[in-house]
Amino acid sequence: MASAQEPKLPQRSAAEIAPGPITGITTRRRERGRYLIALAGTPAFTLTEETLFRAGLQIGDDLDTAAIARLLADDDVAQATETALHFLAYRARSEQEVRARLKRGAFSPEAIDAAITRLNDWRYLDDADFARRWVESRASGKPRGQRLLQQELRQKGIDAETSRQVIAEAGLDEVAAATALARKRLGAMPGEDPAAVRRKISAYLARRGYGFDVVRKALEQATGERMDDEDLGDQDPAT
Repeated sequence: MASAQEPKLPQRSAAEIAPGPITGITTRRRERGRYLIALAGTPAFTLTEETLFRAGLQIGDDLDTAAIARLLADDDVAQATETALHFLAYRARSEQEVRARLKRGAFSPEAIDAAITRLNDWRYLDDADFARRWVESRASGKPRGQRLLQQELRQKGIDAETSRQVIAEAGLDEVAAATALARKRLGAMPGEDPAAVRRKISAYLARRGYGFDVVRKALEQATGERMDDEDLGDQDPAT
């Protein structure tokens, strides 16, 4: 039964909470899924439903400082896990992304590690599967070359070996994708100087992560003309 009044409890460590017998276990109306634990008649701390029932707490149980510390640590893990699951509900995430989200939530390093272990055990986290989904999504919606794909996956915390393997398994046709992009850009620049157009498209494809040879072949197929180095211009992706 929910309590008539809900004191707003400050976040405290176990050492700051006076030990004693449990005299109350009540639901929190404003904190769905949480329970207020009162010790010796004084509101002490709140716990998630998971932590409460896993611990099997009952009225009359006597809690010392060590027991309170264990409960708070377990509750931190439960909250971190719940936060991570909500984060994963929107789309697949890499382990690094989930860790970053939990750090923003001010969870302890120990709670984050424990939550990540849970998610891995439950198969909610799989960096190889995440990388495959990422590459498939890019290939179907926003084509880019292997170089840029590897860079994006690295930023997501995917190791180089997994990235290379996933990209290789995807069997991407870089030339076909780059050619389609080049033709689209050609159609958007009618009447411009052909040499300038070729250089612009070359730089654009380089920024999309395509290598020199792929860019050359794509431009040759898109224009029907043979390309030399001058036609391709400066392919520094930063330009």
